[in-house]
Order: sequence, then structure tokens, then C-alpha cells
Amino acid sequence: MEVSLLIPAAGNGERLGLGPKAFLRVGGRTLLEWALRAFPGAAEVLVALPPGAEAPRGLRAVFLEGGKTRQESVARLLEAASLPLVLVHDVARPFASTLLVERVLRAAQATGAAAPVLPLPDTLVRPEGEAYGEVVPREALRLVQTPQGFFTALLREAHAYAKRRGLTATDDAQLVRALGYPVALVAGERTAFKITYPEDLLLAEALARVWNA
Repeated sequence: MEVSLLIPAAGNGERLGLGPKAFLRVGGRTLLEWALRAFPGAAEVLVALPPGAEAPRGLRAVFLEGGKTRQESVARLLEAASLPLVLVHDVARPFASTLLVERVLRAAQATGAAAPVLPLPDTLVRPEGEAYGEVVPREALRLVQTPQGFFTALLREAHAYAKRRGLTATDDAQLVRALGYPVALVAGERTAFKITYPEDLLLAEALARVWNA
């Protein structure tokens, strides 16, 4: 793939409380090692690590010092990217498949910006204090995942715009949309879930056993 893969992995994993997620081991591999498995053909791999972290050996990647936020880390990775298309992927989503990557990549090549999404399976409500509140129709909502794909120049423009305006976002598609540029949606995967809480590790260990089989 003639694409730059950007992995912002400079977070400290505060909600898990087990240190930086990039180095967290599941099924005998670190989350970073798992995440990279979905991108075997990426021509350029750039990873942002926590300040002062030692770069892991044996991985085909360029390691940079990340920023204080995910957004800052992606901006730093973008500065180093040399190819016209980028994929941005969360290290906390270790089980994205190559099929998911291909769907996002094709859509990004065709439209300039693409993100995978999933329908919501659960009922949604707006709590009224501690009580069951108004039900929010789930049919019109989607869960957003990574990897997300963009024309490199477009994502750079989006980050520059956000910096000028003081905008913050939890993913890059939000910044591109803030420019008024549409982001195409493709089908996501349930297995590309984000490891955020301790109980997520139980699911990850089970899935790792399947992938290692």
C-alpha cells in the first residue's frame, strides 16, 4: 500500500491503569504488535510513543515522541508523513482486520476521507439524574472506529484549521468534517473494538487465542 500508517500511541492508558497501551501485552504480543498486523503492506509506518519511552525493537516503524493529546500526536506524525494518503489507527484497537483496512483505504482513495462505523445494538437513554430518561433513537446513530483514511494534504489542512480555531476532537474525521469536507462511511467490525476498561482485556485475551490458533 502506498500509504503512510500513523499510530498515535502516546497515551498513558489512565482508565486501564496498566501503563501505556502500546506496551500492554495480550496473547503474548503487545497491543502495538497486534495493531501493526493489519497493515502488512503499508509503505511507511510512523508511531508516536509517550515522551521518554524506549522504542521497541524488531518492528518496522519510525518512532516519534507524541504530544500531550491524541490530536497533538497525530499532528506530529503528519509532519513526518511522506506519502499522499494516510491511515490513522488507534493502538487500542488491536484486532482490526486487513479486510477492514482495505475497505477504508478504497473509500479514502475514492473520496479523500473515510471512516468505519457500526450500528448501535443497545437501547440509548438520556439519564434524568439517577433515573431512566428519554430514549434516544439508535437507528440514526453509529459507533465510529479506526483506521480512518485521508488524503494527507486534507488532514494536514484539517489539523491546521483546528489549531487556529482551538478545536479539539477525539478522532480525525471530526476535524476534517469541521472544514466542511465530507467523510465517507464504510462498514466497521465488532472485533475492532477499543480496549478502554479492564474488562475489555478479557475479550481481548479470548480473541487473541483465536487469532493465534
